[in-house]
Amino acid sequence: MENITVIIMLLFGVAFLSLVSKRYNFPIPIVLVLCGVVISIIPGLPVIALNPEVVFIIFLPPLLYHAAWYTSWFEFKKTIRPITLAAVGLVLFTTIAVAFAAHWLIDDMSWPLAFLLGAIISPPDAVSATSITKGLGLHPRLIALLEGESLLNDASGLVAYKYALAAILAGNFVLWEAGLNFFIMSTLGIAIGLVVGFVMSFVHKKFVCDDIIEATLTLLTPFASYLIAEHFECSGVLAVVTTGLYLSARSGTIFTHESRIMAVTIWSILTNILNGLIFILIGLQLRHIIIGISNYSGSSLFIWGASISAVVLLVRFLWVIPSTLLQKYLSSKNKQKEEFDYRNMIIFGWSGMRGVVSMAAALALPLMMNEKEAFPLRNLIIYLVFCVILSTLVVQGLTLPWLIKKLKIQPYSIIAEEYEIRNVIVSETIAHIEDNFSLLNDDLLHNIKSKYEVKFNRLQKTELPANFFGKGNIMGGQIFNEFTKLQIDLLNVERAKLEVMHKQGSVNEEIFRKIEKELDLEETRLWMEMYED
Repeated sequence: MENITVIIMLLFGVAFLSLVSKRYNFPIPIVLVLCGVVISIIPGLPVIALNPEVVFIIFLPPLLYHAAWYTSWFEFKKTIRPITLAAVGLVLFTTIAVAFAAHWLIDDMSWPLAFLLGAIISPPDAVSATSITKGLGLHPRLIALLEGESLLNDASGLVAYKYALAAILAGNFVLWEAGLNFFIMSTLGIAIGLVVGFVMSFVHKKFVCDDIIEATLTLLTPFASYLIAEHFECSGVLAVVTTGLYLSARSGTIFTHESRIMAVTIWSILTNILNGLIFILIGLQLRHIIIGISNYSGSSLFIWGASISAVVLLVRFLWVIPSTLLQKYLSSKNKQKEEFDYRNMIIFGWSGMRGVVSMAAALALPLMMNEKEAFPLRNLIIYLVFCVILSTLVVQGLTLPWLIKKLKIQPYSIIAEEYEIRNVIVSETIAHIEDNFSLLNDDLLHNIKSKYEVKFNRLQKTELPANFFGKGNIMGGQIFNEFTKLQIDLLNVERAKLEVMHKQGSVNEEIFRKIEKELDLEETRLWMEMYED
């Protein structure tokens, strides 16, 4: 009971720090990893460790599913070639480079353990990449490349992790057999992910008629996909990612608007808690882990952590530069007009932050090899993984905005793109009304047409940011004029009157909740129009 109380209080503290980070526009992943360091030095806190076998089940399916859900399928397909190069080639290259560095630096580090460390560290984190690059004005295609790379890197890195761990526990490793099994596991994992996605899509379309049940199913889907794949000894990670991509691409047709609003809210809360919880757990174990590696000198531990972190950063640039130039050559050879900017290559190389997935993989290492023998160097491996996460998040994450500024990259404002899309949608809707609703009652036709003409007129009077046509440096600016603000003010008047009637007991509770929900949905829509980049 005491341990649960400690975790809840620490989660409350992490939530408060998350509020502060939002208020001052400070990346949340950096806050979380620093929280882990602070928790580790608070005296008197207990050492709390989850069963390694359940770490993957608790953390990986929802986090990977959430990352896949917010990955654009169109952009993913468009950038599949560079994503695949990074997701497979860069992961293997990083795994091998880290293994050689760790084996050379640390006398006790055997080759299997060194490759295991490399597999844990190799995948960049999708959540970290998205959080840290948000609001920096990077081009959507570069962001899609970072997200897609992080997503598939998690899959390939964790498959490599599984094979390295199996080699250590079994005591043997055959390269060609591992390669064949890797292909079979990956293919079947993707197939199972597609089947689960298809089944859940059918269920949502044909059977679900309640937003609470629908949101509940979205929470259970990644766990089902992961466990079914693992049951058949396939890649549960790839199954979850595939299911997420499949359902995300069809979310507009298989979910109701109410279930989408509810699911987005629930998932945001869940992933925030899981991200905070994983770093709380590492913080509560870090002191014990440091004690477990006290036989090494402090200088050696510092050098090893710094060196492995430097190798991870260097290897990324060694891979990114030639692979990017190869992409440019292939594009010109195939006569595809693709823009190339060396500055984007630098940003991509500097954005390989590690995060929660690597931490979960490290904590999932078994405690024992067998009934009598402890898992070798477990504490040292977890320490090195935490060093890499800390250094990449803090050093790269904090310096990324400065690097973008120094490279003088023209900020990309999504506001202008949103303006054009809204124009097209409203114009098409007005044309549809004129073509199909001409036989309606004149008053009804006038009212429905006026609604969309108001939207169209508001768009025409919108003051776009100065960089709409690629000029100027202003990043912000509101999409809509004072008309939207006035609507929000009037909604607050409606809500205030409703609250008064509710307190007086002159409105039925069911009616009150229904009208309140309608006002909340309308205000949500209006605030989305008032979105600031």
